[in-house]
Amino acid sequence: MQKPRQTKSAGGVVINSEGLVLVVSQHGTSWSLPKGHIDPGEDALAAAKREIYEEAGIRKLNLVKELGSYKRFRIGLDGSDDKSEFKIITMFLFRTSEVGTAPVDPENPEARWVSVEDVEKLLTHQRDREFFARIKYNLSI
Repeated sequence: MQKPRQTKSAGGVVINSEGLVLVVSQHGTSWSLPKGHIDPGEDALAAAKREIYEEAGIRKLNLVKELGSYKRFRIGLDGSDDKSEFKIITMFLFRTSEVGTAPVDPENPEARWVSVEDVEKLLTHQRDREFFARIKYNLSI
């Protein structure tokens, strides 16, 4: 079996003025927090902001703090682990005054705001749920 390609990604837990958390649909088949690959020459924070814009159309982002990193396989189109890619994901906490969403990336067709209590129920990947469960009490909403 071929060793998975290791990549670095960045993204964010984005909270709006109503205390709701942003989640995004990938390929219309899975749900995650907005995140994606760090491009060459880009740092994690810049990548997180770019990915949030591409996946949800949110531009007004105020950085609160870095939330740390976690690792997982990429989500396959069927929702299972795609073991060809192993991701190291750095996440940041952002606040925004924006409440509308307008995804720019066609591979991420939907973004929605959900209550903190509902985020884990919606996230597809177990590692995403575990990460959110670890940090949700430190969000200071």
